[in-house]
Amino acid sequence: MSQPATSHALQRLRDIFGDPLLVRTGARMELTPRAQALRAPLAQALDQVRGLFVPDDFDAARSERHFRLMMPDLAVELLMPPLMEKVTQAAPNVRIDVVPWRGPAIFHAEFARTIDLVISIGNAFKGFHRQLLYTDSDALAVRRGHPVGTKLKRREAFLAARHVGVNIRGNAEDLIDTWLRGKGIERHISLVVSGYLEALHVAARTDLVAFVPRRLIAALSKQLGLVAVTPPLDPGIDEQFMFHPTRAQMDPGSIWLRRLMLETGRELEKRGRRVD
Repeated sequence: MSQPATSHALQRLRDIFGDPLLVRTGARMELTPRAQALRAPLAQALDQVRGLFVPDDFDAARSERHFRLMMPDLAVELLMPPLMEKVTQAAPNVRIDVVPWRGPAIFHAEFARTIDLVISIGNAFKGFHRQLLYTDSDALAVRRGHPVGTKLKRREAFLAARHVGVNIRGNAEDLIDTWLRGKGIERHISLVVSGYLEALHVAARTDLVAFVPRRLIAALSKQLGLVAVTPPLDPGIDEQFMFHPTRAQMDPGSIWLRRLMLETGRELEKRGRRVD
């Protein structure tokens, strides 16, 4: 749209709403409070209009659709390889873009409208429906030949060890440390990284201990030379969910992808948990 056409459209909107909507503040243009208040209902209305153009069916074999997923690195490692095998067989021209996970606090409405699926724990994504994918538990990952190794099962050894924490974007700290602090326990954090894969690579090459999901340790134990040790304190069961936006509830393409993801999660669940 040209600049004159944009100015004309803005003036028409100002006349309709009886508000300037967009005003100059110094060198910048800013939305008025009235315009800010319109953002959410307008976004919802646009989603409803887009729904009118969603096809009644989805031909996976012919589709060239792009899907955008958000998930943490552990979900990429555990879910994406088997999922892509299914996608490649059924829909060779479909593309999936995975974007880094971000917490609900920075999961703003504009970003949410670009996402087809979210893989995450919890239930904090507004406007999304969730379905259980698989369950997991947490364990300590150490390199083979670690000087303490299985002694980490004892609380004294666990507290004396040097740990690598995982602070995923959007979280204030490692969720394990939040849980431990609730029990009055502080572990010795020597390094903080932004992902579980980074933590495992560090644990594989140092004497640092990583407190991470057990399935991830099992998936990389042979490749990285890692051993899983049961911690002296058990955080319980982790539940990984698949979230899809309400606007895509009846979208045939979304339904197709969700079915494949659920199958992948169930297959992962059937493999069981690796024990020490």
